[in-house]
Amino acid sequence: MIVSLKELKPKESGVIKSIGAGGPLRRKLMDMGITPGAEITMKKVAPLGDPIEVHIRGYDLSIRKAEADQITVEK
Repeated sequence: MIVSLKELKPKESGVIKSIGAGGPLRRKLMDMGITPGAEITMKKVAPLGDPIEVHIRGYDLSIRKAEADQITVEK
């Protein structure tokens, strides 16, 4: 099943399929290690819902929900 990264629940993981953002945002996400084919795990969501914390490539990363909405993953 293919969903947006922000739709994953804590402790769920998936494989990144695509990054829908373009330009500088796409470059920023790719520089942080968010690339197609990488496995990503949702760690936790902030109390008010933004940002979210994910685990990718051996480290934890916090990103905004708007950025996570641009990333599609396969569960």
